[in-house]
Amino acid sequence: MVIKISIILTAISIGLLVIYGTDVAAAQGSGEGFLPIDHKARGLGLGLPSIILPIVAFFISRKEPSKTLGIMLIISAVLIMIGGITVLAIVDPVEAQEKGRNVITEAAPLLGVGAFIIVLGAIKLRKS
Repeated sequence: MVIKISIILTAISIGLLVIYGTDVAAAQGSGEGFLPIDHKARGLGLGLPSIILPIVAFFISRKEPSKTLGIMLIISAVLIMIGGITVLAIVDPVEAQEKGRNVITEAAPLLGVGAFIIVLGAIKLRKS
């Protein structure tokens, strides 16, 4: 039962990350994605839960072996890291500085959290 809940939480995380990435991709051409929210609200509403959910999923099922959950955790982490790399790649540093954004401080936590979740996924796979 705990594994099923963990898998559902991680699936929700992956879904949120896909929606987030799709909205960011849609915003590149027109400046606005298909969701009527700015980048801060998008990050808090879609990004933050997609970081928290896989971590919660791992810890509530830490004693139970599951290859499926381990693989899903790694997929979620890779999507998070792709988001961090994308921030570094698509944001113009001059434009970001004019708006008061520091691209490194936005991307570094994503890369760190992604690496942490990959470690959790590897631990889950090793226990399986």
